[in-house]
Parts: sequence; C-alpha cells; structure tokens
Amino acid sequence: MKHFPRLAAFLLSLLTLHLSLFSADDPAAESHRLKLGMQAWTFKAPLTFAEAVERTSALGIRYIQAYRGQKIGGGIEGELLPDMDAATREKVLALLKKHNVTLASFGVYTPKTDEECRQLFAFAKAMGLRDLAIEPGMAKWPEILPVIEKLARETGVKAGIHNHPNPNRPSEYMASLKPYGSEIGLFADTGHWARSGWEPVAGLREVRERLVGVHFKDLTDFVRKAHDVPWGSGAGNAAGQIAELRRQKFDGVVYIEYEYRTPALPDEVAASVDWFNRANAAPLADLDANRVPPKGFTHDATAVTATKAPSGTKPWQGPKPLFAPDLANADCKPGSWAWENGVLTAKGGGDLWTKESYGDFYLSLEFRCAEKSNSGVFLRCSDTKNWLDNAIEVQILQGDAPSERELVGAIFDCLAPSRQVEIEPGKWHQYVISARGSRITVLLDGEQLVSMNLAQWKEPGKNPDGTPNKFKKAYKDMAPKGRIGLQYHGAPIEFRNLYIDPI
Repeated sequence: MKHFPRLAAFLLSLLTLHLSLFSADDPAAESHRLKLGMQAWTFKAPLTFAEAVERTSALGIRYIQAYRGQKIGGGIEGELLPDMDAATREKVLALLKKHNVTLASFGVYTPKTDEECRQLFAFAKAMGLRDLAIEPGMAKWPEILPVIEKLARETGVKAGIHNHPNPNRPSEYMASLKPYGSEIGLFADTGHWARSGWEPVAGLREVRERLVGVHFKDLTDFVRKAHDVPWGSGAGNAAGQIAELRRQKFDGVVYIEYEYRTPALPDEVAASVDWFNRANAAPLADLDANRVPPKGFTHDATAVTATKAPSGTKPWQGPKPLFAPDLANADCKPGSWAWENGVLTAKGGGDLWTKESYGDFYLSLEFRCAEKSNSGVFLRCSDTKNWLDNAIEVQILQGDAPSERELVGAIFDCLAPSRQVEIEPGKWHQYVISARGSRITVLLDGEQLVSMNLAQWKEPGKNPDGTPNKFKKAYKDMAPKGRIGLQYHGAPIEFRNLYIDPI
C-alpha cells in the first residue's frame, strides 16, 4: 500500500472546508455521471487506430477521440485524416461498431485555411462526431473563428479550443471567446494547465460555461516537465476535478490522454479507469473528503504499518486550523489581533505568531486587503524579535511596489512572482503555500507564482541573479523549522480559513 499524495489530499480537504462553490446536496449533481473516453494518442504509434480501439473496448470505454495521421490498421489501408474517402470512412465506422466504440471527437487539429476548416467539418459530420478539438493560434482567432463558428452551426458539430502549456489564463480564453457563439468553446487539458502553473479545479470552474471536452490528467507536479501518473495518485487533485465536473453536470466526454511513455502504460491506464469508475459513482462528499483513494493506496494507518511502509509514512488526516478560536496557541500583544465572525483581524500593535514550529507543510489561508495594504506571511521563523533575517516572508501587497520582488506573491526581496497580480481591495484572495525542504511554492488564487529553491541563495545580501537583498543571512542557511507569522504593517489586513497540514 502507498501513502496518498499530500498536496492532492490537502487541496481536496480544503474543498470540503471552505472552497466549494456548489452545494454537494444538489440531487442532480449527486446523481450525475460523467462519460469516459480514450484519446487514441494514449495508444499512439507504433500502435494503429484499430489496436487503440480494441484496447479502449477491452477497458470498457465506449468513446474514443482520434488524432490526425494515425495508421488505421485492422486490414484498412491509410491514415486517419479529414480527407479520407467515403469507402475508408465506412470501413472505420464498421471497425468501431464491431468493438462497440463511438468515434466522438477528432483532434487536436490546427486548420489553417477556410478550405481546411470546411474539409474538417465535412469529415466530422460524415463520421457523426460530437465535437472537434482544435488549436489555432490566438492571433489567428479573428480570422478563422468566424469561419469555424459558421461551420459548427451548420453541421451541429461543436468546436473546442485546446490549450497546450502557455502563459494564458483560462479566464483569458473565456474573455477572447466572448464575441463568438456557443458553438465554440474550450477543450480543456487539465494537465497542461498544471504544467502552466494553473490549478486544474479552478480552471474547470472558470471555463464551465464554455466547456466542450476535457483531456483529463493527473501529474507528478505543477511544473513543465511533470508527467502522467495513475489518476488519483498525483498532484492534480483528480477527485476535485471529477467533483467539479459532476457539479457542473458536464455532458461532454472526459478523455484519458496518457502522454507518459512507460512500460507500465497498460497497467497505469487500467488503474486510471478503475479509479474513475469509483470516483464517478462515489457520493460528492466522499470526493470532497478524500475517501476515494487510487488503486493500491490506503488511508488506513493499520494497513500502512502492516505493509512495512517507509519510516515516517502515515495516513493523511487532513489539515488543522492554524490558530485556535481563543488564540491560545498564538503569540501576540494583548488586543493586537482578534477573531470577529470567523475573520482574524489585525487591530494594531504587532505581528501574530504560532507558538508551534513547523518544518515541511502545506499552508492555506485567505486574506483581504484595504487599499495600499502591506502585510505578509512569515515561514519557519527562528527568531521572532529579529524576523527580518530569520524568516521567509511571502509578500502581501495591494498596489504597485518599487521592486518586483516586493509584489504580492513574491518571496520578499528575494524572488519576484511570475507576473503581477492585481489585488482588489475588499476582496478575499487565497494563498496555498508549500514548504518542503529547500523548496518553497506559492499559489495565489490557484495560480503558481513562485517556485523557489532556497539552496540557490548562497550569499548574505545577494540574490542568485546578482541583485542585492536586505538580509544578513543567506537563505540557504535559514532554519529548516520555525514559527509561522502574520504581519501587521500599519494598514488594515484580515485573514480567514487558515489551515496547516504538516508533512
């Protein structure tokens, strides 16, 4: 048995605690079941499309998405292309019928001319497709999307814009699609979102009004080089994705597109199907509460012990509140901080510190600023009197700063966020911060802004790029364990939903 991944479990639990935007008691959402499909790229060359269909059918999956150029096989000459002749199309449809599999989609394809668009939609209509996954460059949208919109309306075949890893937020796609009708939407690849630093559940929530199809993935991490793992066992919050899609009552197809080439591919794909079937049938509360572990995983401490798990392995129990309702586990000047209707409010007079020290952990909190508020979250502080040189500060700031390293999301004066994010006064924003050894990661409202390796900060007063910082201690020498603090910097600041999950 394996220990369930901590980040995925942490994010799942936070859904239950305070993040879900939908009611899990909605009977229609509770009873809604998603359709599972296979992207033939999972079984790409040297396998033929016929072999991909056979494997799809053997897994009990009834929908497949073909991709351009795969050899057809099964006694049928040629490749799967939009310009296949009618006789070849009939043979492909017969092959699919034989294995009780429906060709529901085709992609990802990038039509470059009006003629290619017409040919693609004629092919889609002839084959009875539900939708197409396309990826024209965003600069080409004003030229080509009106053509696609017209053809989609005429043929009844929807078009979904696919996303490869790139810096565009899901909301930016949504804004760019506003001029076009409902025939065009998004074909979301949740793995590519993760590789781009976007949290998949938040992405699905943002695009729910335009979601045509999904390339569903669970990855090892939120980095460009992350790879597929069996669903439910990675960092992508797979159960949260399933819960979100069911709450949306999504009626498209959720496709397995397993891009990682591994000798264990058949077993890992089968494990993903097994997990999907159990997650799809599970009560939403079980998905929210992390009660659908992947095959081979357990939450049972007895089972972990019995299988002689590595030293230190234990089942995940879920995050706990960072501060007690009476602040008995906190250090601060009397009257300087107070809980008011579930909101931890700075009253003036100093910072707020945990009494307990933490080493490796996941921390989630929400903060609300006034105009020009300045605050921060201190990590691993070894000396609260001289916190400047003995704590790692994740910056909170409303408005601009003289340096990018002082913007919201920055590791103060050390590492700038990947982009400047606007913090709206009076609005709640969420941080998810992980500290694991020398690695510090900061997500703001589901977007990864910082991934820092403390080991690269080797000199006092100097950043790896040669720019100066204020600190007398090199960050590589920061204490591996210390107290967590919330900064009062003279301006109004509030916090709520503060949870810590020690690793």
